[in-house]
Amino acid sequence: MNKYRSSTIESKWKKTSWLLTQRNLSKHVPRTRLFQRDNLTSMLSDYSTVFFKPTTGSGGVNIIRIKKVPQGYQTQLKSIKSYYSTINALYSKLNRVANRRSYVLQMGIQLAKTNGKPFDIRVMVQKTDKDVWQSTAVFTKIGSPGMVATNYNQGGTLGYFNQTMSGAGYNLNTTKRLEAELKQLGVNVAKNFDRHMRGFRELGLDVALDSTGKLWIMEVNTRPQFYPLKNMKDKTLYRQIVSFAKAYGRYK
Repeated sequence: MNKYRSSTIESKWKKTSWLLTQRNLSKHVPRTRLFQRDNLTSMLSDYSTVFFKPTTGSGGVNIIRIKKVPQGYQTQLKSIKSYYSTINALYSKLNRVANRRSYVLQMGIQLAKTNGKPFDIRVMVQKTDKDVWQSTAVFTKIGSPGMVATNYNQGGTLGYFNQTMSGAGYNLNTTKRLEAELKQLGVNVAKNFDRHMRGFRELGLDVALDSTGKLWIMEVNTRPQFYPLKNMKDKTLYRQIVSFAKAYGRYK
């Protein structure tokens, strides 16, 4: 069995900074700042919702959603909500959570909904055996009601792209156009990463679709999980990803 070979990088801040170097990608990046008191104040003055995320980690773990409410600020971790009357009280709480670890603040995106449930999109990008990037799968992660993240390990479910888009009110032509745009975005991001570091063979883009139909790159995963696709009724996407992954020693 071949050994898994693909570069990985954990820092969300570094990956975001790479994307911001390229104009056709930077327009898809939500405003992101390192967690500091001044940045918290400015982000919450500009946006009604801000996400507080560890710069390392995956699966939506430890992501806190901050919302401005009439009495101050509401935070939500998974399904647990807390309230703070001042920005100072909020900062103190977040600073204790960070505990000297690096966190980022990211502008909140109002996710599109399918049959009443919020969703985002995963674009799987892999290198062929000829060293060419190809978007090999597009599927959706549909959030569990009341949760902050759409991730599978936080109660979310996986969906087929066409069905999810239909449930969101998109017709087939628009769905096809968006799928082509997503696949091109995946390849463009992969080429960007190649310019900054060598050895990537796979990437997983988490992309949000907002209410106006704009695509936002929420995160780029350098060791994307795809094993949950094995549990879907139609295993075509899973088999397709594995067929590419075997070339660099990954089988699940």
